[in-house]
Amino acid sequence: MRRTVFVGDLHLSADRPDITHAFVDFLANGLDDAEALYIIGDLFEVWMGDDIAEPFTNEIAKAIKVVSAKMPVYFIHGNRDFMIGRAFCKRAGMQILPEVHCIDLYGMRTVILHGDSLCTLDEAYQRFRRFRSIAMVRWIYAHILPKQTRLNIAAKIRQKSVQGNQQKHYEIMDVEPTAVDELLTKTNCQRMIHGHTHRPDIHQLNGNKQRVVVGDWYTQGSVLSVTPQGCELEQRPFLAT
Repeated sequence: MRRTVFVGDLHLSADRPDITHAFVDFLANGLDDAEALYIIGDLFEVWMGDDIAEPFTNEIAKAIKVVSAKMPVYFIHGNRDFMIGRAFCKRAGMQILPEVHCIDLYGMRTVILHGDSLCTLDEAYQRFRRFRSIAMVRWIYAHILPKQTRLNIAAKIRQKSVQGNQQKHYEIMDVEPTAVDELLTKTNCQRMIHGHTHRPDIHQLNGNKQRVVVGDWYTQGSVLSVTPQGCELEQRPFLAT
């Protein structure tokens, strides 16, 4: 059976070896019949430059590289790993896609994105998102700031994000329906696939359209399989390390 696989929001980090172990196992054993793998953002909990390499990130790069020899592996930046650059993607054999990417997926025009741009009610985050998208800001982070400074910034970003999310209402942290409709219309797509919200589901929309949300990997591995027959969400249990 033809099958294209999507994952996102793995939030890999050195202090969660269980997630790393589960993802490496998935790459080795969960893609036997797949035609392509899409990683749609937040592969890592935080990423502050391709020059900051850790043993576990090298392990991930090697595991993805093995998959890329068998099928295309595509990557879309998320809000936590928007600093991943071409150097790491080359090591991992991943092809970087634009943050909004349209494909013909088994006869259905589909738009793929991380999803944070659709959370338009979260005005504070959208301001930050516009700021970090500026090319000069990204260049300064990658080439000017010392490694330890970037690591300190990363730690503060993670802490602030956790504290901020605890104070936000459910509706603010979810995608805004108008933004979804506008993007589907703008891209002339019938299906949307995204992550970011950590709320896996398959939503049937008006006009015979569809919004599919890929879940996270904090407690179990959320995997989306798309075939010519439709979409299926799977939850892979974590393995003992």
